[in-house]
Amino acid sequence: MENDTICAISTPIGTGGISIVRMSGSNALAIAFKIFSSKNVSQESIKPRYFYLGNIHTADVNEKCMMVYFKAPYSYTGEDLVEFQCHGGVLVTQKVLQSLIESGARIAQGGEFTKRAFVNGKLSLDEAEGVIDVINAESESELKASYGLLKGNLHKEVEKLQNIITDILSEINVTFDFPENDDEEVTSADVLEKLTRAQKTLDHIIKTSTTGLKLKTGTKVVIVGKPNVGKSSVMNAMLGTDRAIVTSIQGTTRDVLEETYIYKGVKFNLIDTAGLHDSNDLVESIGINKAKEILKNADIVLFVVDGSQELDNFDKDIIKLLNDKKVIVVVNKCDLKQKINSSILPHAEHMECSALENKGITEIKDKIYNMVIDEKVLSQNVIITNIRHAEALSKSNEIILRVITDLQAGANLELVSLNLQSAWETLGLITGVSGTEEIIANIFSKFCVGK
Repeated sequence: MENDTICAISTPIGTGGISIVRMSGSNALAIAFKIFSSKNVSQESIKPRYFYLGNIHTADVNEKCMMVYFKAPYSYTGEDLVEFQCHGGVLVTQKVLQSLIESGARIAQGGEFTKRAFVNGKLSLDEAEGVIDVINAESESELKASYGLLKGNLHKEVEKLQNIITDILSEINVTFDFPENDDEEVTSADVLEKLTRAQKTLDHIIKTSTTGLKLKTGTKVVIVGKPNVGKSSVMNAMLGTDRAIVTSIQGTTRDVLEETYIYKGVKFNLIDTAGLHDSNDLVESIGINKAKEILKNADIVLFVVDGSQELDNFDKDIIKLLNDKKVIVVVNKCDLKQKINSSILPHAEHMECSALENKGITEIKDKIYNMVIDEKVLSQNVIITNIRHAEALSKSNEIILRVITDLQAGANLELVSLNLQSAWETLGLITGVSGTEEIIANIFSKFCVGK
């Protein structure tokens, strides 16, 4: 399978200016010239990285297009690679692809182009994941972190840590091979010093994941409150659009509404829920139960109360559900005469706003942002946004911390050596140096066919 020549459409299917069909493998050029002809070039005279205007001849189409050839190993995949730029119609693009398949290529599997780049040493595993992260990025901060991953920033840091571990293992092995020249106490002290410095670096990288994972998945902000306090109005004001229906009728919101907004380049997932209260209405009750379930997984809760009314038992019942949550109490309707006693509001964080007049909304967004995002992390070269990377780094860190404790207790260096080898291999899961085929296959299965 790895020796096959593969092909796929690399641009979105639809009507547009151009579509790109790419092909990679040892027979890519020969297959290309079975359907492509130009008076300016032949298979023998073609120059890599030059565009050639010509025609693709098939049974159904005679398509004028551009062709470019990238000679191995100087291509994305590290193999011979050919790309056709043809008119951006759905049918013509599919006809070109079908002609390549009939001429000897096969359709690529999801992510197979990038997998071949990894296999051929053009990308490490984490850099390959950077490719899909760049494609899927939905915010400026997520895109910046993805570019850092694609450029190999994490790869370089992991290699540095692995090199430190390799040097330590080499130093320990000297004590095994030449025991007559060994002073084990001096060696243990040296290993401990180097390993402690490495652990601090590793810990610093891991700490970026608290912010980094939020950049990728978004922060889940759940709006709760009793009916008619203005939850949907708050949502609309934060989104800057009338996403939720707003009426004076109690129970208007009966289901969960979710929308994403970007603030300061960061993604937030805003969720409006049904008003929490006792209800005999079956549909409304279902919405209330869903709201309570979603509340359990909230990163931040906006507890909306009506400032023009005193707190009642429904408000107090909701307060009981929020004990273990990060909560911002939003006192809405501050444009009206205030009757609420702010001093008895729960939680330290509470803010006034008028969703109707768009007052206090920016301040609420700022508060949410500051509660979850560490701006110092955003300026760093390495930001951990991938849970797989975070887990591998954390596991390696646990092993190294255990080794440090063992060294301080005077542990045998042979045991230390075994544990450090495990830490090295765990770090290698990130770059693919020690990755299993199952892990690698799972990662590339998330890619689109043309990438």
